[in-house]
Amino acid sequence: MNEQSNITLLKEIAELLNEETELIPMLKGALSKFLHGTNFETGWIFFINEKGKSELLAHEQLPEALQFNDCQHLKKGGCWCVSKFRNKQLKKASNIIECQRIESAIEDQVGDHGGITHHATVPLQSGGERFGILNVAKRNTVNYSEEELELLESVAFQLGSAIKRIYLTKQEQEMALVKERNRLARDLHDSVNQLLFSVTLTSRAGIEMTDQQDLKDTFRDIQHLTQAALTEMRALIWQLRPKGLESGLIDAIKAYGEMLNLKLVVSVSGVLQLPTRVEETLFRVAQEALNNVRKHAGVNQVEMFITTTSTDILFVVKDEGRGFVNDTSMKLPSIGMQSIRDRVNALGGTADWVSEIGKGTELLIRIPY
Repeated sequence: MNEQSNITLLKEIAELLNEETELIPMLKGALSKFLHGTNFETGWIFFINEKGKSELLAHEQLPEALQFNDCQHLKKGGCWCVSKFRNKQLKKASNIIECQRIESAIEDQVGDHGGITHHATVPLQSGGERFGILNVAKRNTVNYSEEELELLESVAFQLGSAIKRIYLTKQEQEMALVKERNRLARDLHDSVNQLLFSVTLTSRAGIEMTDQQDLKDTFRDIQHLTQAALTEMRALIWQLRPKGLESGLIDAIKAYGEMLNLKLVVSVSGVLQLPTRVEETLFRVAQEALNNVRKHAGVNQVEMFITTTSTDILFVVKDEGRGFVNDTSMKLPSIGMQSIRDRVNALGGTADWVSEIGKGTELLIRIPY
């Protein structure tokens, strides 16, 4: 490719990156445009986290051997490029002498490898923040020219900046969401909560002001209903604003249980130093689980177990209440239970319930650590 063609390609990729707001479509679109504008024939992108675990996020035009079984050979095993990235030795676009993942796919004879035996690699980063690597290749090529590597570096620089922009945008959106939830919680507390409290006081006064038993019973019913509504409102406010997390997950869960008049027995095994997102997810799950116990179980005592291992976080909520028919083939019986599963699935974890009528319920959460 000549210099003018390179400039045109980089301009087109820059325009695409500026328009996209979602990470995966942006990566796939940029990779596709790069392949169509160069002599490279295939490409794939790994994101690599702080612990060195790699994840295949995007790929385009892979040969049959690399596509086999949902890209099995790209997703598993080791390779030079990922190892160099982990060790912070991959600084710029480089030729790969050999790729264990490609070699493994060829040796297993799982399909046509399309003449792809070696690839070029480049880190994706923005400033001091590192995200992963971009790999590209073409058939029957062992070494890539300096011009090809320079162009690859230019694209990687654009991608790194775009990835950082998307991350910052999502952080701003999350902060805005937290502010809005706090505003809603404050408004509910200052308006609806106060009105309900006033109704409670009024009904209590009504009981004292009349001698007619029918009226007393009516005011007493109003008082009980309003107190129940107040409890629901306080629980809602807690869910909007996770008060107490600053003092630790266990204290926050215990405080929430006390507010619902539940006796909570908590057992912890392992070191409880959790990422913020995991901690908030477990708090939300605990809130929903405790609400379900209060509303449906018919008991006021709950056992909770949190165990951390080198690979997983195990979280169990157990009661000896009414239980329910747990048919795994059917949709979950409540929105709250589906909310628990959705929150946990978002972290790559699983949520399961074990329950029988009259034998209580056990919620089992497992999240990769």
